[in-house]
Amino acid sequence: MAVLKFDDVPYEVVREGLKRKIVHLDNLMMVLIDFSDGPWEEPEPPHSHPHEQTAYVAEGEVIFYCEGEPDQHLKAGDMYYVPSGKMHTVKLLTKNVRLIDSFNPIREDFLK
Repeated sequence: MAVLKFDDVPYEVVREGLKRKIVHLDNLMMVLIDFSDGPWEEPEPPHSHPHEQTAYVAEGEVIFYCEGEPDQHLKAGDMYYVPSGKMHTVKLLTKNVRLIDSFNPIREDFLK
C-alpha cells in the first residue's frame, strides 16, 4: 500500500514518553517519533548506526548533538542529517517533540 493514514496505524510504544509510527520500502524508511516526556536535564546517550539519517523537527525544540559538529538548538521547521557511523543524540527542551526521521537503508532493528 502506498499510503499510511495516521488514524489507521497504531503507535508502537518504545518506552514511556516515546512512541512511533513507521512506513518503509526496501531501502528507505520514514519514522514519525513522538516524545512526551520533556524537557530533559540530560541528552539521551549518544549512539551511531550504519544508516544515513535525515530528520525534520515537526514540533517542539531540541538540542542536536553530532560528533565533530557544534551543538545546535533546533525548533519546529528545522532539519538535520547524520552520516553513516557518526555518534549523535538529542536533548528535549520542550515537553512534546515530534521528529520525522528517514533512514537509508531501512532500520531492520525497528521492525518486529
